[in-house]
Amino acid sequence: MIDQASALRKKLASMNNEQDQPKSIAVISGKGGVGKSNLSLNFSIAISQLGKKVLLFDMDIGMGNIDILMGITAHHTIVDLFENNLSINDLLIKGPQGIDYIAGGNGLPNLFKLDEKKSEYLIDQLQLVLNDYDYVIFDMGAGMTEENVKFLMAMDEIFVITTPEPTSITDAYSAMKYICLFDQSIPLYLIVNRAENETEGMQTLKRLKQAVLQFLMKEVGVLGVLLDDKTVQKAVSHQEPFLIYAPKAVISKNLLDICKNYLGKHKEQNHDKNQKPSFISKLQRFFVRGR
Repeated sequence: MIDQASALRKKLASMNNEQDQPKSIAVISGKGGVGKSNLSLNFSIAISQLGKKVLLFDMDIGMGNIDILMGITAHHTIVDLFENNLSINDLLIKGPQGIDYIAGGNGLPNLFKLDEKKSEYLIDQLQLVLNDYDYVIFDMGAGMTEENVKFLMAMDEIFVITTPEPTSITDAYSAMKYICLFDQSIPLYLIVNRAENETEGMQTLKRLKQAVLQFLMKEVGVLGVLLDDKTVQKAVSHQEPFLIYAPKAVISKNLLDICKNYLGKHKEQNHDKNQKPSFISKLQRFFVRGR
């Protein structure tokens, strides 16, 4: 595996054009049970419906469930990349609405406890496919550890999901505080899920945004509110993304609004990619010494 990684690295050295790198987005929450994976999946579908090429990567390794939400059986997972020396192309699954998907699987407790050689292999494998996509969305495991912060530090942007519940808000704030301790510059975007009404959701966003600005001196973006909708549970029971199961439902309209809001903000920012290190180069910096 390592000889293969070395060969791939040499082969790709001249191809690693940062200008062609996709936008990398991590979706996080302070704790589990806030609908993070469902949002990651349906946001990926929404972006794809708007003409973008998307790879959805389930990083909740050992607890991944996005394939279940799609009603798809994953024959290979990220675990097999290391245990069976597979190529990343062996892991890619075609999902709904044209998205590609890599399953988190089980049996690997923590990606960031991989040794350096395996991390290096993962990075080299990612380079094989990243340029095929406009967006790579990572559904991260719940909670925050020093190890997975390393992975978050390589992201272009981070979506933080919360609900109006006080404990969820506190946990989301704590996650952002932890990220800011390592890097104050990474763009953070807030989404409130399961709000009873628009007013409750917007008030939650406003309070959290103000708290981050006041105490962390960090300006965060606001993407919007997803209202509590029984359609979600029905879609989960049918193992179908709610955006496809009920495209005219309130939750689906909310999600499309969030997607368009994000793309609008992204267009307004008009960042020059050549002035920023690529996702791959940042992964190499944080995970592989001497590269």
